[in-house]
Amino acid sequence: MRLRFLGTDSDQGGCPAMYATDHGTYVVQGKVVTDPAAIGDVRDLADDETIVEIEPALVRHLIEHYNVHHAEG
Repeated sequence: MRLRFLGTDSDQGGCPAMYATDHGTYVVQGKVVTDPAAIGDVRDLADDETIVEIEPALVRHLIEHYNVHHAEG
């Protein structure tokens, strides 16, 4: 899998960030959630999955990419 950087809201260019994959999916870079109560709220988390926390402003990169590359109309 290859990733294409979509954007970040970090001044230093680090976490969090949003990426598009060459598989037509997205990857989110964020802080790993380790709080047991939060993990307990997640439905059907598989052994090979994790959850990450990102700032709401980061979502704009996903929306922009989706609208250009995937939205119909």
